[in-house]
Amino acid sequence: MKNTALSQKHISLGAKMVPFAGYNMPVSYSGLNDEHATVRNAVGVFDVSHMGEFILKGENALDLIQRVTSNDASVLTDGKAQYSCLPNNDGGIVDDLIVYRVDEKTYMLVVNASNIDKDWNWISKHNTKNVEMHNISEKTSLLAIQGPKAIDTLQKLTDVKLSDIPYYSFAKGKFNGVDNVVISNTGYTGAGGFEIYFENEYAEKMWDSIFAAGTELGIKPIGLGARDTLRLEMGFCLYGNDIDDTTSPIEAGLGWITKFTKDFTNRAAIEKQKTDGVTKKLVGFEMIDRGIPRHDYQIADAQGNIIGKVTSGTQSPTLSKAIGMGYVNKDFAKADTEIFVVIRDKAIKAKVCKIPFLKK
Repeated sequence: MKNTALSQKHISLGAKMVPFAGYNMPVSYSGLNDEHATVRNAVGVFDVSHMGEFILKGENALDLIQRVTSNDASVLTDGKAQYSCLPNNDGGIVDDLIVYRVDEKTYMLVVNASNIDKDWNWISKHNTKNVEMHNISEKTSLLAIQGPKAIDTLQKLTDVKLSDIPYYSFAKGKFNGVDNVVISNTGYTGAGGFEIYFENEYAEKMWDSIFAAGTELGIKPIGLGARDTLRLEMGFCLYGNDIDDTTSPIEAGLGWITKFTKDFTNRAAIEKQKTDGVTKKLVGFEMIDRGIPRHDYQIADAQGNIIGKVTSGTQSPTLSKAIGMGYVNKDFAKADTEIFVVIRDKAIKAKVCKIPFLKK
């Protein structure tokens, strides 16, 4: 089991620790509902240092990224980031990721912790033009400071004007006296905020300074449990649940990050899906009758025919109702369609709804 540079800090704070993607990670501190509300209403800090970071450099760095990712990275300018995915050869997804353009010949890719080796091998296999590749995952720490009061907390620690960094953009600068910190207006909560990347040796210094800066704003440490409920309220996909090696970007509703203006892995098959349509679609749904949907629960129609399965589900702390996402036969994918989630052999009524569940 690997530790992040902050694992002992979490343990000393009384976090409940669990194994996640090969790392010893905090799942909760003060309780899921309290942590969730803290991020929605104030500011919370996630240690997400288990995520992977790759640096790609050289004349052909963009060419490599264009060939392995579904989105069009050629539109990026310095300081811009882009959500994308790595299609496989079988119609599924190797991983979803964020592509950062540092400069014309330098990019950073941020990938899921459980897929670091898999993604590295996949991209390396396609690196036929000698792009310089560095896996900096082991030496990089990443904190996500999320919530409406995140900017007020962090601005105390940097001269970089955070309000000038638009969504899915970033700046490199001095933060808490540390040079070359990547300050990115990204996050997976829908609550606003920033993610900061820096070398492991500064992790405790960064953590302590951020908490000191946010004390008057109600800052709290947040675990992976609340990260999951926060992202689900926004309808954001979680790799391994909502998308995986068997689900296509089109089925998953990720057509918006799939650009057919360029060539990429398995483009022809995915474009055919886009043109011809798919047999199943990822939808959001809310429970009408009492019951909480969970990963892999079956979804049925009114006659009891199995039409799909749940990929993510929870009791939404913000909405005070049970919500979920899942794949269903395309005929049942329209908003307001009645479906049934099979919970302990009982068909519990639900309805398909548009995502995000939480409207801004």
